[in-house]
Amino acid sequence: MNAHSPLSAPPLVDPFGRTIAYVRVSVTDRCDYRCVYCMSEDMNFLPKRDVLSLEELDRLCAAFIGLGARKIRVTGGEPLVRRNVMSLFQGLKRHLASGVLDEVTLTTNGSQLARFASELAECGVRRINVSLDTLDPSKFRAVTRWGDFGVVMKGIDAAAAAGLKVKINTVALKGFNDSEALGLIDWAHGRGFDITFIEVMPLGAMERDRADQFLPLTELKRDLESRLTLAPSAYATGGPARYYDVKETGGRLGFITPLTHNFCESCNRVRVTCTGTLYMCLGQEDAADLREPLRRSESDEPLIAAIRAAIARKPKGHDFVIARAAAPAVQRHMSATGG
Repeated sequence: MNAHSPLSAPPLVDPFGRTIAYVRVSVTDRCDYRCVYCMSEDMNFLPKRDVLSLEELDRLCAAFIGLGARKIRVTGGEPLVRRNVMSLFQGLKRHLASGVLDEVTLTTNGSQLARFASELAECGVRRINVSLDTLDPSKFRAVTRWGDFGVVMKGIDAAAAAGLKVKINTVALKGFNDSEALGLIDWAHGRGFDITFIEVMPLGAMERDRADQFLPLTELKRDLESRLTLAPSAYATGGPARYYDVKETGGRLGFITPLTHNFCESCNRVRVTCTGTLYMCLGQEDAADLREPLRRSESDEPLIAAIRAAIARKPKGHDFVIARAAAPAVQRHMSATGG
């Protein structure tokens, strides 16, 4: 625990009785890719002074853990491009060792995994999510703009060799990878990986209209069910995915459907950006500044008070809509909020 944090405190419970046990913490808004549904190609990134230091991020995580958080997911941008980021994982390891934290996980594009997979495992990370939208190297380059498919495959191999449990996250994009869904499932399940399909979300202004990209997962699931036997799974991670067991492959398949079926009723999570802005809901603009109390006082009391006040405003759900005439539900890019 941080020396300033209370050893035990009443847990964080929102106005709808949901205990907040899962915190997604972005360590950077920067990324080495420019995925077409996530970022503009010409992004303006935050100045360093606005971004929390790794020591501040460690203190922030410790405060949430003191308030009952059991799971922390490190996100970005691409979290592994942040200089010296492994020091944060090394710091979080103490909470895993003491048993006050159940899990530290990571969402990554895979570009740096060959370098860091073994160290992540040594720090107590057991599961990671890797974003991968296609198995076609040229299409991979097109969707990421800058990505190298071979590098990501080497990273995934390194993660598997290090004993990390890999889950593949695939954003369903109409006319791009809808025909690949079956192949992606076969490949992932053949490697022993779970795979989750995600609907494209209306976050941030883009060069092209997301209505052109939007593929309802109800449609994708219906197509898959003509060829696969999907049985609702008892498995749950505390995240938004609904899982199915696939009879033919023996693997698990998830769907995250913020648009066709939102998952808000059981939401037990919040997101903190790399600037220390706490978003109680991915699809709402209401937020709380945690950087100011973090930097104002060596005591964690102002920080904890700010967290509690924010959770008291957590909404019941979001209002995502995909429509040609609709503006983005929120103006910030996904990379700014934390993927």
